[in-house]
Amino acid sequence: MSRKISVSYSAISETQAGLGRSACGQVVIADRPPGSAGGSGLGFNGAELLAASLGGCFWNDLHYAAHALNAKVRVHRVQASVDLAGEPPRVVRAHVAACVTGEAAAQVLEAAREGSTIANSLMASFPISFERLPD
Repeated sequence: MSRKISVSYSAISETQAGLGRSACGQVVIADRPPGSAGGSGLGFNGAELLAASLGGCFWNDLHYAAHALNAKVRVHRVQASVDLAGEPPRVVRAHVAACVTGEAAAQVLEAAREGSTIANSLMASFPISFERLPD
């Protein structure tokens, strides 16, 4: 079974930034840094959106895993980064770090890593490392 997830972008008045909307109405802004190709710095650039997608997916995956394991954990924070190299730049590796506390934190982290939609999709293109942060 497959699902289609889409986001459409439209211009934000008097800028060159794009307002992205999901079918459910969530929004995100895509833009370039001020002075770069007409950017205003109102939103994320592409690499930031990719890091945000990776980190946001893992945030949700931690909660899904905790629920599935009936584990009492607390997710404090998730940090995601991507490294760019080359010309034109492309992502060559990514890193996800999470601070999760509770008796089953290690189990939840592993289950989330194994089930992460975005991380598993991207790993075919570049390596992604995971780390447990201290609380």
